[in-house]
Amino acid sequence: MTEEIDDLLLNRIDTSGCVDTFQLSKELERDHQLFVGAVKRLEALGEIITADLQQTEKWVLTKEGQLMAENGSHEANVFNAVTESGLLQSELQNLPLGKNAKIGFSKAMSEGWLKIDKAAEGGATIFRKVDTIEDHVQQNLQSLQNGQSVEDGKLNDLKKRKLISKEVIKSYLVKKGAGFTLTIEKPEADLTTDLLTSGAWKTKAFKDYNFDALGSVPACGHLHPLMKVRTQFRQIFLEMGFTEMPTNNFVESSFWNFDALFQPQQHPARDAHDTFFLSAPREAKLNEMPAEYIEKVRNIHQNGGFGSQGYQYDWKIEEAKKNLLRTHTTAVSTRMLYKLAKREHFTPVKYFSIDRVFRNESLDATHLAEFHQIEGVVADKDLSLGNLIGILHEFFRKLGIEKLRFKPAYNPYTEPSMEIFSYHEGLKKWVEIGNSGIFRPEMLLPMGFPKNVNVIAWGLSLERPTMIKYGISNIRDLIGHKIDLEMVQKNPICRIDQN
Repeated sequence: MTEEIDDLLLNRIDTSGCVDTFQLSKELERDHQLFVGAVKRLEALGEIITADLQQTEKWVLTKEGQLMAENGSHEANVFNAVTESGLLQSELQNLPLGKNAKIGFSKAMSEGWLKIDKAAEGGATIFRKVDTIEDHVQQNLQSLQNGQSVEDGKLNDLKKRKLISKEVIKSYLVKKGAGFTLTIEKPEADLTTDLLTSGAWKTKAFKDYNFDALGSVPACGHLHPLMKVRTQFRQIFLEMGFTEMPTNNFVESSFWNFDALFQPQQHPARDAHDTFFLSAPREAKLNEMPAEYIEKVRNIHQNGGFGSQGYQYDWKIEEAKKNLLRTHTTAVSTRMLYKLAKREHFTPVKYFSIDRVFRNESLDATHLAEFHQIEGVVADKDLSLGNLIGILHEFFRKLGIEKLRFKPAYNPYTEPSMEIFSYHEGLKKWVEIGNSGIFRPEMLLPMGFPKNVNVIAWGLSLERPTMIKYGISNIRDLIGHKIDLEMVQKNPICRIDQN
């Protein structure tokens, strides 16, 4: 097939000197794309032909326009259906035109071809006003079909009735090249072992290598946007000397998730409307902790200590044992800090974690029942709010965020606490980007830390900066079963930018 099309094109160029591929396809009643392919093949063989891309516009008939060109316009058909005795208006719907009969009747009335007598016997009746008509719509459509011109006013009428549409035709104007020939020796596609051993390669022509070709996309995996942003955050923590905490325990006890953080058992966050509690296993054994530490946590909740009044309520071990899906990665930080406090000699540490947490949220465009939390923790002697602010400035500077503000806030387990705001150049306003604070003595001292040891911490979500970076407005398009896999394959490299 390809050789036949190539020969047809070359022979026509040889006799005519210049050929338009679209006109040739119409003349030979062949698909135009076959001749486009022939042009591409011949161009690749050298200077056999020269081809200039041509672009023309023409009016073509829509499906309805084609039917009218063949069978007449709706108004002409309605006129022909009206006999000398007239046609009841109620019978219009019974004509073969169907729903188009009403359109045809309206157009025929506008042309002055028909009239209606509402007082006629039997009901409103349609009569002819003229004996004969000329179907200009059909004539104009047929003229366009035959490549003839039509007046602009009539073209606009046909366009308004959606009987024609404009089609852009791209074709090639092909002429003889410097190396024009009717006999084509197609080059070998590849240099094979047989050609080399036989020496036949010496008399063969080969296709030029296209060093600009993009090549095929390799069949490989693709990183999800969340993983790309996660990698950048992780790299920043590592550059600042932080150690990653193990976060592989999605299921936590209420003790580590709430009680050890000095969060009271009657706190609203412990309600089933905010937290996913497990039914099996319903309770944790808490065997990894000495009873002495559990007793210290109970006492600090009930009676206070270290200058605190506590919460003055009856603390229950049954509540502390309840299993749940962790609501924050601070539960992991609590475990790590407890192990640090049990060392014989205290050593300063810097920890971080990035992993999933779970909350019983109402699902919408910005909230899911699970999301990722980014957390940084620093433990050292005599740390202050100034140290926290300094580290936060350095952390966000590495993200490309220079303008920071801090607002006092309340957290059950940090005091003082600060919400972190940054000026968003794109939105032209200050937006909240995280939370931070110094862990309370009521949390740290029962673990066994020296009194001069302080722990500063901060956290933010992973999804929010990712949605901003990739222009995603609905979190369900980023994570979950509704994500578009093509988005995962084609997303760019992560770059944090406030603009």
